[in-house]
Amino acid sequence: MADTEPFQLRIRRLIDGKTKPPGSLGKLEELAAQIAAAQDSTAPVMDRAALIIFIADHGIAEAGVSAYPQAVTTQMAQNFLDGGAAATAFARSLDIPVTLVDAGMRETPAHPLLLDRRIACGTDNFAEGPAMSMRQCETAMDHGRTLGRETECDALCLGEMGIGNSSSATMLAHKLLGLPLAGLTGPGAGLDAGGVDRKRETLVRAAARTFGKLGAIDALAEYGGFEIAMLAGAMLGAAESRRIVLIDGFIATAAAVTALQLDPGCRSRLVFSHLSAEPGHALILKALRAEPLLQLGLRLGEGTGALLAWPLLRAAAAILTGMASFEQAGVSGKLT
Repeated sequence: MADTEPFQLRIRRLIDGKTKPPGSLGKLEELAAQIAAAQDSTAPVMDRAALIIFIADHGIAEAGVSAYPQAVTTQMAQNFLDGGAAATAFARSLDIPVTLVDAGMRETPAHPLLLDRRIACGTDNFAEGPAMSMRQCETAMDHGRTLGRETECDALCLGEMGIGNSSSATMLAHKLLGLPLAGLTGPGAGLDAGGVDRKRETLVRAAARTFGKLGAIDALAEYGGFEIAMLAGAMLGAAESRRIVLIDGFIATAAAVTALQLDPGCRSRLVFSHLSAEPGHALILKALRAEPLLQLGLRLGEGTGALLAWPLLRAAAAILTGMASFEQAGVSGKLT
């Protein structure tokens, strides 16, 4: 007789039947069930992770919304290529391959390991007009979708770099979710209180250019960054390929909002890795009803939080593939 038990109930029964009190592994049990469903397997594989870092410049940086000069985007790109950034150091310690993508820097380091998906020399200043054309936005998303679909891994970690991109993420959360700019606007890479106030004033003026909430593609074109559009595309491409996607912090979560509005079904593949110290991140996660795995006070981006969450995915999969059941281990179950 064919097994007609719903897959989710079967997974739950298998997890509960392992040698532990039911629910005693907390969120890891939920994560195990999510991974199993994503792969449609009772013995999910979590052997390989990969990291893609998208890098681009932002015209809004001209408005003084960042504590660092725009040249830092290119300088950090070189640091990634040299292996000296936090994300590359973490990835190396975890034996995770890194793909670095030029999504649209003003100046691009010449390096054989830098993947050229350059849309333009940075976006335009969205305080004055749209950040990019609709064609540029769609091209950026297509590049990301292809990379997300074709990168060989079981779980895809996604990171970003771009001076000014916390302003783009703030605007996307505001225009897509209707969250208030007052609570969303934070220090980014290190603004002081006065700098945050000036940043907020700039974003309020930019928000007034368009009326009310926007659709996903319109919001990206008006206020996004090339690297954020590629992040959203990569999430969609990886989800289509039944891969788990580890969402990093504030910037990546804003990209996830875009991806979810375009394809709500990709939610089952997304794992929110950590709660950023950037104040707007908690607001977005709450709006998405998403519970992050870690809370470490991170606010760097680059995919660092996603990388740190990867071992938890491996552990969660091991609940189903490595733990014995009560029957297999000869351990008595709970008294009834």
